[in-house]
Amino acid sequence: MPADSPVVVVANRLPVDQVTDPDGTTRWQRSPGGLVTALEPFVAGRGGAWVGWSGSAGEAPEPFESGGMHLMPVPLSEEEVDGYYEGMSNASLWPLYHDVVEKPEYHRRWWDIYVQVNKRFAARAAEVAAQDAIVWVHDYQLQLVPALLRQLRPDLTIGFFLHIPFPPYELFTQLPWRQAVIEGLLGADLVGFQRPAAAANFVQLARRLHDLNTRGNVIEYEKRTVAAKAFPISIDVASFDRLASSEEVIARAKEIRTELGSPDKMVLGVDRLDYTKGIGVRLNAFQELLEDGVVSAPETVLVQVATPSRERVEHYVHMRETIEQQVGHINGVYGSIAGPAVHYFNQSMPREELAALYRAADVMLVTPYRDGMNLVAKEYVAARGDLGGALVLSEFAGAAAELKQAYLVNPHDIAGVKAQLVRALRQEPADGAKRMRAMRRYLAKNDLEHWASSFFDALRAQAEGRAGTSA
Repeated sequence: MPADSPVVVVANRLPVDQVTDPDGTTRWQRSPGGLVTALEPFVAGRGGAWVGWSGSAGEAPEPFESGGMHLMPVPLSEEEVDGYYEGMSNASLWPLYHDVVEKPEYHRRWWDIYVQVNKRFAARAAEVAAQDAIVWVHDYQLQLVPALLRQLRPDLTIGFFLHIPFPPYELFTQLPWRQAVIEGLLGADLVGFQRPAAAANFVQLARRLHDLNTRGNVIEYEKRTVAAKAFPISIDVASFDRLASSEEVIARAKEIRTELGSPDKMVLGVDRLDYTKGIGVRLNAFQELLEDGVVSAPETVLVQVATPSRERVEHYVHMRETIEQQVGHINGVYGSIAGPAVHYFNQSMPREELAALYRAADVMLVTPYRDGMNLVAKEYVAARGDLGGALVLSEFAGAAAELKQAYLVNPHDIAGVKAQLVRALRQEPADGAKRMRAMRRYLAKNDLEHWASSFFDALRAQAEGRAGTSA
């Protein structure tokens, strides 16, 4: 494929998944994720390309067209999936960047494979990008790509966005390859983060590890400037609102309440099965409220959806078993013939079913120990066009800085979580509607398109500044 794409997205995964139909034929289907929704209009509308892995180990498919985009698959062998993805990305960087909730592991072999794979992604992007193209690199799996790409193609304007938290100096410096990662990110013209504190952490690391001059959020590096700023990611608010307000979803929400035995109150948790999400926190809080007699089942039920995740990693297998044991214990003690106290689902659910669950729930419980943003909290607010429901939200989720009318909690403080959950369960409808209206108003202005366009605008401004300086 010729190097003619004016906009190139580089992400760990392609924006499509391979699916096999009942007749055995395979086809590509658009991925359900928010990133695809946000970026497809920008990439497709400009004849752009998307570089990523197909999700299967082995040979990569040939480049192909989908949704108006040139898709450039990157091959990964089984060994590379193990070292770059399961290893370095998810057992080293993920726990380190999430406040060491779980202990990170550092292995030189993983790092070597991570470098090798990042070089391959950079080479792919360099092949497909037109002269002076804009390239937007995404997330912690590809932190070396900006610098590698700049070496290959100094003409490009390069942006990078980190979707997860970025740790402070004291934590980040545990990483044996700390300088190489910072150098990798400094290859970008603009480095985007979810929160201003994360951008400040990056600037401080560049200053202290590399002895660079900084002015506010700008770093001077190799005769150019690198800006670090916060761009809180969001969701397609209008489309989620429309879905949740449809007759089908409203009818399904009523049906869900009936299937649960028509409880007085329904509390909901929806998460990827991950140790950062604090699923155990809400189970503990709910169990104690049952023990204290503050709530009783089946009048009040907890529905927990835990989407399967990283099932090859030992931590995750152990965590799933622990959660399932706890759910079994709560139901053994507090369930009855009328039904369980906790309804637990370890499965993925379609968007329509999630929207119906959001619409059915009196309280949404979002209790991560650390989260870059947490889009589930935003989806719940977007789904509540009826101004019903209440959001209980960890103050350590990026979303807490935006959804200020939620009932904020410290997930390390079970007594505090219990108190806020009871407040949310007992809130006056008028107070709840006022809180929900304010959060919905904020989200309507700060939606997914706003996120993508504000990043692109800042990246273009940075590029123009660079061109002006060199002129």
